[in-house]
Amino acid sequence: MEKHIIWTNRDLKLEDWEDCLKDWEPEITDEYEKWEMVNRWNDEYLDDERVNLNISVPNGIICIADLGLWNGRRSGYKKNFLYNIKDCLSGTCGDYVTWYVDELGDLRCEDCHHDGTNYYTYRAWKDDVSETRKENFMAKIYAGTVTRKDMNRVTRKLGKEIGEVYGWKNM
Repeated sequence: MEKHIIWTNRDLKLEDWEDCLKDWEPEITDEYEKWEMVNRWNDEYLDDERVNLNISVPNGIICIADLGLWNGRRSGYKKNFLYNIKDCLSGTCGDYVTWYVDELGDLRCEDCHHDGTNYYTYRAWKDDVSETRKENFMAKIYAGTVTRKDMNRVTRKLGKEIGEVYGWKNM
């Protein structure tokens, strides 16, 4: 599965940052302090990505969730709390997070935490979708019966707008 990664704090390698550390923080020699600096820089890059993805979505974005909880997996959603793509890059609970656009053009997030992994898919509501159709769609999410066809009927992908920012083709 091809992923166009927007930001991650997973699998960081100190050796990937050694040149930056030598150039910008040559006085830091302690490995723990180096990791502190690398994590701080990486977190600042997340702020940069939020600036890059300051793209308004007037109809709102629904976050479709496949949650890994202590008592098993559950489906859920969060609706109409997001009206800008940059706002999708927040609100996680995990220690390791990756936001990416998948091969289908969906904005997704893998949010790893102590109980498991939450998987989020962010989709924009289509212009002509009634509140009744939205409610029916969300009921299918809770029931765990939502399909890709259901998603495509009432929502649209965000990958095209994101791909335009980063120069990714075929989103």
